[in-house]
Amino acid sequence: MKKVVLGFAPTRRSIFSAPDAVKYADLTRAKLTELGVEFVDINDISKDGLLHSEEDRILITEKFKQKKVDGLFFPHGNFGTEYEVARLAKELNVPVLLWGPRDERPDENGIRLRDSQCGLFATGKVLRRFQIPFTYLCNCRLEDPEFERGIFHFLAVCNVVKAFRSTRILQIGPRPFDFWSTMCNEGELLEKFNIQLSPIPMPELTKEVKRAKEEKIEVEKVVAYCKEHFNIQIKEEQLESIAALKVAMRKLADQYGCNAIAIQCWNALQDEIGIMPCAANSLLNEEGLPVVCETDIHGAITSIMCEAAGMDEARSFFADWTVRHPDNENGELLQHCGPWPLSCASCKPTIGYPLAFNHPGAVEAQAKLGEMTLCRFDGDNGEYSLLLGNAKGVEGPYTKGTYVWVEVENLKRLEAKIVEGPYIHHCVGIHKNVVPILFEACKYLGITPDLYDNNEESVKAMIHGE
Repeated sequence: MKKVVLGFAPTRRSIFSAPDAVKYADLTRAKLTELGVEFVDINDISKDGLLHSEEDRILITEKFKQKKVDGLFFPHGNFGTEYEVARLAKELNVPVLLWGPRDERPDENGIRLRDSQCGLFATGKVLRRFQIPFTYLCNCRLEDPEFERGIFHFLAVCNVVKAFRSTRILQIGPRPFDFWSTMCNEGELLEKFNIQLSPIPMPELTKEVKRAKEEKIEVEKVVAYCKEHFNIQIKEEQLESIAALKVAMRKLADQYGCNAIAIQCWNALQDEIGIMPCAANSLLNEEGLPVVCETDIHGAITSIMCEAAGMDEARSFFADWTVRHPDNENGELLQHCGPWPLSCASCKPTIGYPLAFNHPGAVEAQAKLGEMTLCRFDGDNGEYSLLLGNAKGVEGPYTKGTYVWVEVENLKRLEAKIVEGPYIHHCVGIHKNVVPILFEACKYLGITPDLYDNNEESVKAMIHGE
């Protein structure tokens, strides 16, 4: 699992039971430890291990910043001190999780010890006044399954926000002239989201390919890996070029500190090194370094978000929406020349020739069926949104490349959303339901979630723990 660290700041208010607040804070600590959650505690700052004083809050803020926490968790052991929660959250600017343990029955004298739920209502309002987005896990017991589910959902949300805010994309070559749909506003991406591009010209890539071939060692390892995991239907020297391209792209991504790649992929590259880059892209995608085609920067951003939401439990794949299923009214073909990762395939993939080009280096395999998430980050005219929803793989006719036929709830509704925009014919898929996670992450990123299944209430319910 990706490393995500929470800042743990349980809170209380003085007029309610302090011992019970301490008790529930310690029980929550134990539960997080049992679940394997990594967190930074405040026991060394606050005498009772709880957030309720301004003096402690200042020191807690400094500690959390120093430890670079990825999210904040504010269990309300009793009513809580809502303004201290808001002040701390405002300074950290990371995702915030509110939760409180369910209150007990009043005692025989009618006394209530904690009123945790009431305090959560107050904190939610104050966070809104501070204009702080937050995630709410419904008032429940530590032993309830929704607590564990909610914690892991929130960790994944934190991972998406963390990855998105540190995105730097290696852009190899300009977009192909014909692909006006993949143009992007580089300055706006930086200004709005701190997303950086590292553009390099094609000769810089081909220079690294040549160097990789001369050094041989890494190239030979990749060739051996391909022979073990793929059916090879191209010449040895062509396979060597694929391996060298993979090594070169990885080196350049590391050199420029990038967590994704967008490559021109046709036609200049084929003229220079004589292969399609699809198989090299596939190899890198399998390693968890997303590579997308046709210099689709927004597609690369989508891949980063999808991978982060999946917490390394499944690889994502970059696809075209192409044609409707010939027999299924809600079916659609997702396909591309061959950049999909090995672990997505339902069979042993083949490295051969693509559908529309004469150069070798494409991958052919049908992807696994089953449940999946499909999504697309995109924008124009200064506004950005994330199209997302669920699909399931279904049987359909054979076609070239990496492909899978999928069924959605209402294809006509989805089709209208793509055509009317701001989306294009590219999407990213993953064999995992990460819709609630991506939906919730959008509130922290300044992106509008756009659910093509028209199921906002049920998605929110999953985040809340229902």
